[in-house]
Amino acid sequence: MDVIRLLSDSIANQIAAGEVVQRPASVVKELMENSIDAEATHIQLIIKESGKTLIQVIDDGKGMSTTDARMCFERHATSKIKESNDLFNIRTMGFRGEALASIAAVAQVELRTKRSEDELATSIKIEGSEFKGQEFIQAPQGTNLSIKNLFFNVPARRNFLKSNPVETKHILEEFQRIALAHPEVQFSMFHNEIEIYNLPSAKLSKRITDVLDKSYRDQLAQCQVDTPFIKINGYVGNPQTAKKSRGEQYFFVNKRFIKNNYLHHAVTGAFESTIPQGSHPFYTLFIEIDPSHIDINIHPTKTEIKFDDEKAIYAILRSTVKQAIGVYNLTPSIDFEADINIGNYASNHNPRPTQSPIRSSESSISSFEKEPRSLGEINQKDNRTNWDKLFDGFGTKKDFAEDEPQQVIFSSKINKIEEVVPLPKDGTDINAIQVHHQYIIAQVKSGLMLIDQQSAYERIFYEKYLKEINTQHGISQQLLFPKTVTLNSIDYALSFEIIDMIRNIGFNVEEFGQNTYLINGVPSQFMDEDEGVLFKSIIEQYKINENNQKVDKKEALAKTLAKRNATKMSKSLGKPEISSLINQLFETSMPSISPDGKQVMRILSLEKIATLLLN
Repeated sequence: MDVIRLLSDSIANQIAAGEVVQRPASVVKELMENSIDAEATHIQLIIKESGKTLIQVIDDGKGMSTTDARMCFERHATSKIKESNDLFNIRTMGFRGEALASIAAVAQVELRTKRSEDELATSIKIEGSEFKGQEFIQAPQGTNLSIKNLFFNVPARRNFLKSNPVETKHILEEFQRIALAHPEVQFSMFHNEIEIYNLPSAKLSKRITDVLDKSYRDQLAQCQVDTPFIKINGYVGNPQTAKKSRGEQYFFVNKRFIKNNYLHHAVTGAFESTIPQGSHPFYTLFIEIDPSHIDINIHPTKTEIKFDDEKAIYAILRSTVKQAIGVYNLTPSIDFEADINIGNYASNHNPRPTQSPIRSSESSISSFEKEPRSLGEINQKDNRTNWDKLFDGFGTKKDFAEDEPQQVIFSSKINKIEEVVPLPKDGTDINAIQVHHQYIIAQVKSGLMLIDQQSAYERIFYEKYLKEINTQHGISQQLLFPKTVTLNSIDYALSFEIIDMIRNIGFNVEEFGQNTYLINGVPSQFMDEDEGVLFKSIIEQYKINENNQKVDKKEALAKTLAKRNATKMSKSLGKPEISSLINQLFETSMPSISPDGKQVMRILSLEKIATLLLN
């Protein structure tokens, strides 16, 4: 009996939807790109409940005829390709003819469209690939597509969607990419009836600041090169705008957004020695190249492409960016009404090296450090009373290899260690010294214990903040003058994921208008920092961890604050402060390991010390 059969159109469309429609942002991308291809000059995006309830795109483009309106929902129906050679000469956005068919398979769709030469518009309704009706209506020229209740008929797929802030973040990313790629087009965006963006037609430099960050206004350097093989233009940020997280790096090839690690390396290579290791510079760069030199149909989302000569593009791109960085002088700011002529600018300015970032001055010991017992409740049992048992039992001579210092893993039940060496019970006279403001050396029975000072503070602070996040017992120091901090749209959307946790550790913040928070108080140990910079850095670090499914949000936030506070503790410590540090460290659950998994301490055995001296 035959077992192979053709799938029905509805099932085939749902399978295709698995590739094309991964989340609401995928729908936003496809619909907005169709509007661009329709030569729209004004595109409006309306979403509700992060696109789960409604995604609506309205444009003033060419519109479609009645027949085309019906045909656009068929699989592999496209106006972009007539013969196979057209695949290698594509300059438009969508072209595979799967998008609308896939979207209609997993949502309730209503299309209204009208051409300038038609008297009436066409309205079509489809639900889950099932045609529901078609009629003529009154409507302005252009296309209005409403996608309601995404994945209404595939509940398993809907359950895999992330929280509303995360899905909104992905929608904003797609919106920003398209808005940056087409500064000549007017865009607007509404989320739950609140206007998020209203972008008039503008030059690229102004579009960048309108979409991403107003602070980029005086931080942009133009890149421009024109060769017979390739044209490059756009902007890079000066080295001071580099961030720890990736996200504001944009490549557009023939106005199509792409991701390419090889070309990203070319840009970051041009910034070498001007930005800290692990930082990522801002850039928005456009590459124009003959379509015959690229293959864009290698990935369902079309964000990955192949070049036939990547090495040549790499060399030209790196050289162009390097020249822009050299020319950039922080002197006259960019005219946001007209793009800079890079040639004239370069001829009148001599490049000078960019200054390296300056480290902030060391701060005084925080109030937390002045109160060594403040961490006594981190564990259910206060191990302070067992100091007379602490420094013995780390291991006998046979427990340690003679050729390598050994890592010691302490449990939280240090009081069970046997073979004790008597020590003062208050722990104030520990035989320990500080070296180079970085390390603590303490004498133990088997030799010397070496402690990394900053890593030790990271472990202490981490458990402190984690406890406050869970118990909501963070203490806030009220500001004399409240401070406002404005985030970009993506960061503001993401902030709702962790704002309650931020409040739990002592931040007194409230919403204060569009994309803005009012900071009324901060944790006491951060009183010497700029509140706005601190708040933004927390969101920035969360973005770094956001795509890592293994990182718990609470732990990630505690790590961020612990690392930030610990960096201020590379300073001279008096004997009471050294004792306080060791006391607090051994009250934690894992004294020998930092929150990042780095070693906090090692035991250097007497045998190893003797070997080192004899050799």
